[in-house]
Amino acid sequence: MLHEKYKKETVPAMIKKFGYKNVMAVPKITKAVVNIGVGKLRDEKQQEEVRNFFTLITGQKPAPRPAKKAIASFKTRKGLVVGYQATLRGKRMYDFISRFIDIALPRTRDFRGIDPKSFDQGGNLTVGVKEHIVFSEMIGEDYHFLFGFEVTVATTAKKKEEGIELLRLMGFPIKIHEQ
Repeated sequence: MLHEKYKKETVPAMIKKFGYKNVMAVPKITKAVVNIGVGKLRDEKQQEEVRNFFTLITGQKPAPRPAKKAIASFKTRKGLVVGYQATLRGKRMYDFISRFIDIALPRTRDFRGIDPKSFDQGGNLTVGVKEHIVFSEMIGEDYHFLFGFEVTVATTAKKKEEGIELLRLMGFPIKIHEQ
């Protein structure tokens, strides 16, 4: 669905706006990376619950991320799992992004659009989600606590403006700044 929208609507609009000479020069989404930190969760049962919900949300098993060095004030040791990450590509990526922009973002509390400041200079978008229950997979699930995570959508755009326009045309609710 989202991939067809990219081919039929987004590519011609991007060529018209930015004047690309070739269809292959049009930026595209390469991957979506979902990260979650579990440093504050010391209980193994809670970490298992987070892993299970993370798998439900992303559709793939997350990879554990160990601490690179010990930090006493955070009570971490080198090698201790402090987070999980899932890198989504292809069909799974498009399915996740579609659910993210159509279901999760509108259900987010006080959501008024994605701020263009969330884009880096390479046109990649990074958005934090405060509560995991905004995804439809969590409806009816038995969860004991809320957790947040971060979603990064990586594009092949060369400039920030190209990345913003690409994702706006693909359906992301991006705020328009009045200057």
